[in-house]
Amino acid sequence: MVNIVKDDVKKILDLLPIDVQTDILKHDLSKLIEVVLDLGRIPEARFAKQKTIILGNRKVTTEVLENITCSIGEFDESNRTGLEGTLHRISAIYNKKNDVIGLTMRVGRSISGTVDIIRDCLQESKSLLLLGPPGVGKTTMLREIACKISNEQEKRVVVIDTSNEIGGDGDTPHPAIGRARRMQVSKQRVQHDVMIEAVENHTPEVIVIDEIGTEKEAYASRTIAERGVRLIGTAHGIDLESIIQNPTLSDLVGGIESVTLGDEEAKKRGTRKTVLERASKPTFDICIEIIDKYTVKVHKNVAMSIDSILRGWTVQPELRTRNKDTDEITILERAPRREAQAPITNNFPYSKNGESLAIYPYAISKSLLKRSIESTEVELCIANTIDEADLIFALKSYASPDAQIYDISKKKKIPIKIIDENSLLSIKSTLEDIVSDIPYTEDEPWARAL
Repeated sequence: MVNIVKDDVKKILDLLPIDVQTDILKHDLSKLIEVVLDLGRIPEARFAKQKTIILGNRKVTTEVLENITCSIGEFDESNRTGLEGTLHRISAIYNKKNDVIGLTMRVGRSISGTVDIIRDCLQESKSLLLLGPPGVGKTTMLREIACKISNEQEKRVVVIDTSNEIGGDGDTPHPAIGRARRMQVSKQRVQHDVMIEAVENHTPEVIVIDEIGTEKEAYASRTIAERGVRLIGTAHGIDLESIIQNPTLSDLVGGIESVTLGDEEAKKRGTRKTVLERASKPTFDICIEIIDKYTVKVHKNVAMSIDSILRGWTVQPELRTRNKDTDEITILERAPRREAQAPITNNFPYSKNGESLAIYPYAISKSLLKRSIESTEVELCIANTIDEADLIFALKSYASPDAQIYDISKKKKIPIKIIDENSLLSIKSTLEDIVSDIPYTEDEPWARAL
């Protein structure tokens, strides 16, 4: 059940002139988003669904602005501050003389139930990216995710709180983040350094970060993910395609590079010889596109979605809605199984049936491979014999250059994929890369390790 736990709107109202307070109290405060005061203009209150209300009939004066700024903390270099013990954010507009001539007083709320629509994604222990335009509820959802993972899953969670929006103003974190620890950031330009510091100094299992927006922050995110720490973050964007087109943030989804294909490969794909490809494994495994507080689109396999977008294929994420009256979750468009999409079979050119891939484990744990296969949407299975296999997974320590497995693969024309270590993480990572990252030479696919 979605319900407002605490919003402390009164602490914002107490800062306003009496006549403005009187006017705003005539409306539903549970839908209040922010109060705006600009010098020489009448104050405004903005409510949900873009409804704006004029407050009173007196214009904002310098005295009004000074009274408010004297009652709150100092603004940081991002021209933001907060009210201690709350989740509210107050932002300032300055003139050329560095005088405050405008204030945006945004209401911060702790709301439970916002993550119910993506609860299954939280159970998968995968890195998660929340996408959406400003004001759509990314931070609210991020705050509850930190609470759920730290309390219910009992994980070590560290929140990187650049503007104290997640954990509230003051040195004691707001109860809304549960047992998660919070690291404040003195200056926004050093946020990426604090992200790395959190991993190096405080042994987190999960890092929570709001508003990844610079190249350094994107790089820090990748570094954290590569160290085996789960990452939950937000970024401004309408959808995954907008992230691909953003040169600053494209690294979050694996980065984009221009690749020149051979004649046969270009003919097989039906494309030009120079195409765009994903450069590496995405930092985030799952992406949630937040449409509004009742609607999201879920990409359960970011790598597959990015590859499909780059190749011009149709991408159909799960469209989920929550009934605002009953809180019932409905999946309106279920993501199709990958084998049902004809273009996907192009990624399995060495498959005997063109639709699935049989893997023979050589010195690889069958139980780990089975667990890895169960967690992927690709049609994969374990081959009991090499003759049944489309592909061989070989453990690196058992696949020296003179190993017999190379002779067998060459004779039977079955390609080999080398696995660095016999671990669930290494095998799952390899499986996730199979869709588009395995090089393929039509003439001699078995001639070299992939």
